[in-house]
Amino acid sequence: MKRINVVILLLLMCYVSCDTHTKTENSNIKDTQSTNINEKESHFDPTYVHVVYFWFKAGTTKEDHLLFEKSLRTFLNTSQYAKTNFIGTPPQATRAVVDDSFTYNLVLSFDSAQAQKAYQDEAAHKVFIKECEHLWEKVIVYDAQKI
Repeated sequence: MKRINVVILLLLMCYVSCDTHTKTENSNIKDTQSTNINEKESHFDPTYVHVVYFWFKAGTTKEDHLLFEKSLRTFLNTSQYAKTNFIGTPPQATRAVVDDSFTYNLVLSFDSAQAQKAYQDEAAHKVFIKECEHLWEKVIVYDAQKI
């Protein structure tokens, strides 16, 4: 009986330790994300979604990628219309149906199609395009409205 109590106590201590570590780790991740992502509303609005894929030209450098990321974040942080954003790069595809040929992916949410249209005309959006369009050879956009 004493051994069972010791085992239970050890399991409980391990659980508390792991749970505390996970909460601390999650808190640190959120802190890092909030400094790297805009401080706007963090709730994804599924009303209107704008998904962009960028394929960079051959020969782009690490500095080119840093320029793109900085310019894109500057633009998104000042956008009056984009509610939430996600910037990603492709993971190594593990299935034939996964296309990992792109360089960057951008997912934005808007509260309406009109807001997304206004976003296209924002000065910050035009600056981003001017600063970075020389980097990409192809861009594909998928827009979708909630059903």
